[in-house]
Amino acid sequence: MFSLRGRGLWVAASLSRQHLPSARLSGDCSAPGSPHFDVVVVGGGHAGTEAAAAAARCGSQTLLLTHRVDTIGQMSCNPSFGGIGKGHLMREIDALDGLCSRICDQSGVHYKVLNRRKGPAVWGLRAQIDRKLYKQNMQKEILNTPLLTVQEGAVEDLILTQPEPGHPGRCRVSGVVLDCWGLNQVLHAKHKFYPGRGFTSVVPPPASQAEGPEFDGRYQKKKKKFYLCAVLPNPMDGSAVHAESVILTTGTFLRGTVVIGLETHPAGRLGDQPSIGLAQTLEKLGFVVGRLKTGTPPRIAKESIDFSILNKQTPDDPSVPFSFVNETVWIKPEDQLPCHLTHTNSAVDAIILENLHLNSHVKETASGPRYCPSIESKVLRFPNRVHQVWLEPEGMDSDLIYPQGLSVTLPAELQQKMILCIRGLEKAKMVQPGYGVQYDYLDPRQIEPSLETHLVQRLFFAGQINGTTGYEEAAAQGVIAGVNASLRVSRKPPFIVSRTEGYIGVMIDDLTTQGTSEPYRMFTSRAEFRLSLRPDNADSRLTFRGYEEAGCVSQQRYNRAAWMKSSLEEGISVLKSIEFSSSKWKKLIPQVSISTSRSLPVRALDVLKYEEVDMELLAKAVPDPLKKYTECRELAERLKIEASYESVLLCQQQEIQEVQRDEALQLPEDLDYLSVRDVSLSHEVREKLHFSRPRTIGAASRIPGVTPAAIINLLKFVKTTQQRQTVMNGSPQTDQHLHSRAKFQEL
Repeated sequence: MFSLRGRGLWVAASLSRQHLPSARLSGDCSAPGSPHFDVVVVGGGHAGTEAAAAAARCGSQTLLLTHRVDTIGQMSCNPSFGGIGKGHLMREIDALDGLCSRICDQSGVHYKVLNRRKGPAVWGLRAQIDRKLYKQNMQKEILNTPLLTVQEGAVEDLILTQPEPGHPGRCRVSGVVLDCWGLNQVLHAKHKFYPGRGFTSVVPPPASQAEGPEFDGRYQKKKKKFYLCAVLPNPMDGSAVHAESVILTTGTFLRGTVVIGLETHPAGRLGDQPSIGLAQTLEKLGFVVGRLKTGTPPRIAKESIDFSILNKQTPDDPSVPFSFVNETVWIKPEDQLPCHLTHTNSAVDAIILENLHLNSHVKETASGPRYCPSIESKVLRFPNRVHQVWLEPEGMDSDLIYPQGLSVTLPAELQQKMILCIRGLEKAKMVQPGYGVQYDYLDPRQIEPSLETHLVQRLFFAGQINGTTGYEEAAAQGVIAGVNASLRVSRKPPFIVSRTEGYIGVMIDDLTTQGTSEPYRMFTSRAEFRLSLRPDNADSRLTFRGYEEAGCVSQQRYNRAAWMKSSLEEGISVLKSIEFSSSKWKKLIPQVSISTSRSLPVRALDVLKYEEVDMELLAKAVPDPLKKYTECRELAERLKIEASYESVLLCQQQEIQEVQRDEALQLPEDLDYLSVRDVSLSHEVREKLHFSRPRTIGAASRIPGVTPAAIINLLKFVKTTQQRQTVMNGSPQTDQHLHSRAKFQEL
């Protein structure tokens, strides 16, 4: 554990104040006595925990800075993970050895696969989660992660140094400055220390210990406790933590404001202070800042609800786990908790419409979530309609119910009145009112697909700071940011997931090329290749890359993915090799309507495509050699899915290869679109390209306003640049990835 006693002085570097107006400047990348890490992660939410764990898995000495250790893993809004599109992200996070999927399998109280009426490509794995259990399990995971230290504290500023040559960016981040007022409160505490992993607050120390002129850290080996007590001599002089890479996962804390009715309070969430200084630093550095809003429903006492008159939803049997390494979840289906469905009515509409003048959150110009709107927004946008309200349990031993779909920011007394108008809630007691949160976000077109910023080298953004909403979207970005921050330290190429490889790639590509003016949420409809990007095959798409290119995947997970891949290939090969006449198949499986008009032999793989046929039924008809493929339920299900999509996947694979050829055409990192003369581009297109800085021709083609003609001219520029580089290198040119001009004229 580092000592905070020695705090080095910052020496102003010869950087232009005009370009770097606010952040701390340093010509000394590691001041004597100040702590130094490979990666520092700011924020302990869903993005921050995944980022810190991913960086540590990649081998980087990592520091996770959070306001309070006891809020790590806190589910600030809904008590659930997954859903349509979001379940895909959960599987991909798990394929890269992320945490949240495994934690959900240990903490859920109701597991359900949504969209079952449609094909498996768009199934949505979802689970209601026990808030308390999830937080406990996540904290246990984080505090036991090798190479990861957890520190309580608030970040007020960034430390900047001269930029690295050969990389875009006006400067480089080399650490963070902690808020001393926050540290003063944190360090006046008794901490339980975890050697090599950090410490967590337990109880305040005696008052006498809180009076000291400087930091005083003592580690008692026998009791294994670490005591920190201090009074900073100058609250304006923060403590520095130096780092090779910094990841900001600030959530809704950047100049966050909580709103209930007409009352507003500075807060990142209810009860937590916002981050003001860091928001000002980012804005003065030149980042384009926007404003978004979100909200959360009131919480209702469970015993005050009449569930007997409501529609009941039971969990799936068997339950499908999120993680590939788990065969089942921690709790049996019969022990899981049900959810219940009720609806709003005209009385609810009347209360909302009559009291809009008492609701400042609705009047705000900041954009709210389109696909998870407040009940006020739904009533205004869809008048005279009934809206669903799902009553979801918050935990096995929790007395609270979360009314999903009832996000509201009316004054508390009106919220209670509104609740009483809803069927089943006529006698309900509101325990906590709903509230809105307004916060700053950074335009995501200012980051690379690696999530590193254009303006500041080695500074990464992940989560709601990039304009997304939802635990899953934040966690997915956290994994990518953590991996790439670690790779940046070791000077290795970034780990990029393209939109042909995963929903993570679709999300990041959407954000970095198109930006967002409202909270971004993942849906299956956003992916062009959703038949290939299914929940069941996320491991085959990402686990091997994560293991070989990033080092973020464990050997155990890699071995399991390799076994599954080889088993699938073997199983498909066997199914293709088994051929009988259609009449014989009809005799073997009489309950299935197999056409006997076909003269050619029918493969077992083709029989498996019938909706009524699964591997169990097929193995009964042909025990040898198919029986062994039914011993693993997941393998049997995946063979069925592979068979169902066999023909369409061949066509989609050709489309994917076309997109991948576009993605192979790299644009120069240091290309100055505003001044380059070798390419004919309009001023408007130049500005859009300069702001988004696409890495490839494919990414450039997806930027709104970049015309097909501009893409053709960029293609010419790339080809000419490659030819010049080839001549300089003295090696033969290869044009295997270049498209013809005619292809781009079709765009």
